[in-house]
Amino acid sequence: MKRPFRIAGLVALFGLVFAAAWVPIPYFAVGPGPANDIDPLIDIKGVPRYPSEGRLIMTTVRWEQLTALGSFIAWVDDSRFIVGEDAIYPPGVDRDQEQDRAISQMDQSKIDASIVVLTELFDYPKDHGTGALIEATGPDCPADGELFVGDTVVAIDGRRVETIGEARRAIDGVPPGEPVAFRVRAGGEVHEIELTREPCAGSEEPLVGIQMVSAFPFGIEIASGDVGGPSGGLMFSLGLYDALTPGDLTGGRTIAGTGTISPSGKVGGIGGIVDKVIGAERAGATVFLVPAENMAELRDVETDLRLISVSSFTQAVDALEAS
Repeated sequence: MKRPFRIAGLVALFGLVFAAAWVPIPYFAVGPGPANDIDPLIDIKGVPRYPSEGRLIMTTVRWEQLTALGSFIAWVDDSRFIVGEDAIYPPGVDRDQEQDRAISQMDQSKIDASIVVLTELFDYPKDHGTGALIEATGPDCPADGELFVGDTVVAIDGRRVETIGEARRAIDGVPPGEPVAFRVRAGGEVHEIELTREPCAGSEEPLVGIQMVSAFPFGIEIASGDVGGPSGGLMFSLGLYDALTPGDLTGGRTIAGTGTISPSGKVGGIGGIVDKVIGAERAGATVFLVPAENMAELRDVETDLRLISVSSFTQAVDALEAS
């Protein structure tokens, strides 16, 4: 007579276990993410490439939404900490849009890293390729979600575009209110896109919402998968520099680091610096390049890594070559 109740109890218990293991709660675990070797991510065409004996590593931060069971596992893991959902996705922010924004930041960091190295080693932007390369798009502008960082504009309103100057003049030549026809090259394919300028990005003037730079004089592609954010810029620039120059910037070592990069070569601060130091240690690095803005956060962190503070690309190169 008690068997139905016993079965019901087992069903309820199973339901609780399932919920604890699989049903997400509004909390996230944040901790060290994968450490990615830069060299395999870089593809160069049309110029010599030089090998390196060591490794340059980009460190990352990983966050994952928790279940009740997952929160316990994260709580006992000293390398991770738990935060509320609002710390990862502020109220009103769409998750897909936030991921797209992070990927766009990463794409821009690859463009900017390439600009730094081309300016250092070649006569860029005077020596450039054909077309205008999109470096950034303005949020909520007509180009947002239609044109993308890394696209090359090859024609506007049917007129071939050789330089960014020609691209700007072609856009300005279209009367306000009329669509601007872009032909862009992306991933080996050509696309036709029409956009009508509108006030956006804090401007009362109608804009398409793109920022362009001179096309690169030879092929450069840097893969990053689904990793987002701008913090890979410094290591992308060092990896590209090492690949394009004789000798070995690493000196046979495993060197990790992080930091944003501007087209002028300035290194900027990032978030999650402690997690990235842990990730570098796990990857076997002996040297870690730290943005100068983040050094204070590591004052009380115990690590066997040699921490090098850098505020510019040139400073990072000089430090590695001298050590």
